[in-house]
Amino acid sequence: MNNNKTAYPLLTALAAAMLSAQASAAITLYDQDDTSFSVDGYFNAFYVHNKVDHLDPDLDRNQSRVKMGFLPNYIGFNVDKKFDNLTLGGRSSFWVTINDSEDNATSTGIDVRQFYGTVSGSWGEVLFGKDFGLFGRSNIMLDEFLTAYGQSSDTLGLVDGGGVSFGNIGTGYPYPFPTSQITYRSPVMNGFRAAVGIMDPVDGHLVDDNGVQTGKDYQDSPRFESELTYQFELGGAQLHTWLNGMYQEAQNTGAGVDSVKSRGLGYGVQARLGQLSLTGSGFDAEGINPFFTNNATQATLRESDSQGYLLQGSYTFNKTRLALSYGKTRDDGNGLGYQADFKTSGVGLFHSINDNLTLVAEYNRFDLKNRDAGDRVEKTDTLALGVALGW
Repeated sequence: MNNNKTAYPLLTALAAAMLSAQASAAITLYDQDDTSFSVDGYFNAFYVHNKVDHLDPDLDRNQSRVKMGFLPNYIGFNVDKKFDNLTLGGRSSFWVTINDSEDNATSTGIDVRQFYGTVSGSWGEVLFGKDFGLFGRSNIMLDEFLTAYGQSSDTLGLVDGGGVSFGNIGTGYPYPFPTSQITYRSPVMNGFRAAVGIMDPVDGHLVDDNGVQTGKDYQDSPRFESELTYQFELGGAQLHTWLNGMYQEAQNTGAGVDSVKSRGLGYGVQARLGQLSLTGSGFDAEGINPFFTNNATQATLRESDSQGYLLQGSYTFNKTRLALSYGKTRDDGNGLGYQADFKTSGVGLFHSINDNLTLVAEYNRFDLKNRDAGDRVEKTDTLALGVALGW
């Protein structure tokens, strides 16, 4: 099998998880007259060694890199101002790759993933602008390896790529890509909160039976996404549960081109009891790219299924957290064009020097199987040693 290093170029391969929309450790720069302005940020770098085992032995290799991890480096700005019974707010965050020297001189890619305003009150909150989607949001937000490295498939162009690794994207959940939206969130009521939104729809790149796009794709309705979360205590354990979903229909003006209905359901639970944390999550989708909810790679979408799950556990002793992870996605063809299984397993060690500085060590194994051919396309073992600084 040929190594497709151009399948996920830099600007679309910067698919990583998000930190919380309002970082709890943000530095307040101004707080007067019912107006506040704060800034938060995150910096990280990893020494990474990949051992790639391909179906084609000519592509086997060992590759060392110095890269950012699952999360890029970023800086974010937050503003809030109170007017009577309303609070007006906004956030902008700028995400940066540190790997511009690979082949782009110093043309650092700056990715604006959040740029939105909010209006909130006792009735809830309305967000308008660009933010992460709702389908798959908690799946990735509560990933125990959010600040680690994760999978770096050579087939997906991640070993040599200038962007981030994929963490557990494609091996447990799709990435809820930042998109323009208008979203309502209810107030938290006895631990329960609901969010519903309309999103800019996705182009499915629809084709006829011969694989030719004969007309023009269109969507006569926006994409709809939602998420329900419920937090409660049971037997001394703190539980966080969630259910999220999306729906969209895409059509084409050409004769002989079928419309595609895209729908997905995400779910999960995280339980914390003392120093122990257990997380289980999953998704079931049809007509959705198994890597990116906005079909960033412009794959030809069909009403093909994909399912995935992620199982994790961690235990914290003193300032060190040990975490284990196993994830799998089974895709019927919307990702690479053939039926494939993607799997990762990993162990991570996170040592906090203080509230802002963390040292990370991780070992990860990625497996890709072509179910159509019955072959294992790739196995990549990754050792990542890094440092992360956030506030």
